[in-house]
Amino acid sequence: MSIAKKRLSPEESRSVALEAARQILIEMGPQAVTLKAVAARIDRTHANLLHHFGSAAGLQKALAAYLAETVCDTIAAKMTGSPPGERNVREIVDLAFDAFDSGGAGALSTWMAATGNDDALDPIIGAIHRLIDGMTPDAHEKRLMHEDTLALVLMAMGDAQLGGPMAEALGLPRDTARALATELITGRITAFWAEQGGKAES
Repeated sequence: MSIAKKRLSPEESRSVALEAARQILIEMGPQAVTLKAVAARIDRTHANLLHHFGSAAGLQKALAAYLAETVCDTIAAKMTGSPPGERNVREIVDLAFDAFDSGGAGALSTWMAATGNDDALDPIIGAIHRLIDGMTPDAHEKRLMHEDTLALVLMAMGDAQLGGPMAEALGLPRDTARALATELITGRITAFWAEQGGKAES
């Protein structure tokens, strides 16, 4: 049954539009994510999309938030499913790198910033903040997670834009940046918990 034949709630309509925008982003790039393109994809009017998002910039910002919330929810599920010392760091790194690369978040953020949307990263940063702040009440662990997240996001964004050509030029495997991010974060987590154990024993 066509989406157009169904009466959707405002929340459902917005969700359908964002999923269509995500598909357009992955298939054709951030420049193709417009109100007109999304409206055509889901058989809605331009006015309907304008009502939900206000402008193309509003649509892109909502899409950035949608992508960030989706990947953060997945990461949160992975992290809460295992104790801090047993988390699969590479799995979390891959989720973040995939979100910025094949998921399109890196290209979208860069496009938004280049076209004058100065708060392009706000939705992504906000989602990450909520993820971290909900994971632990401990101020020291929270600071570690903020620092690791900063490094991870910067590496993931850079890899999405230049990782392939740089790895090829340097004769390195394509996933080298992911391996380095995993090594960095794993080492910092190990050092942090060793220090916490030492403090508990003293």
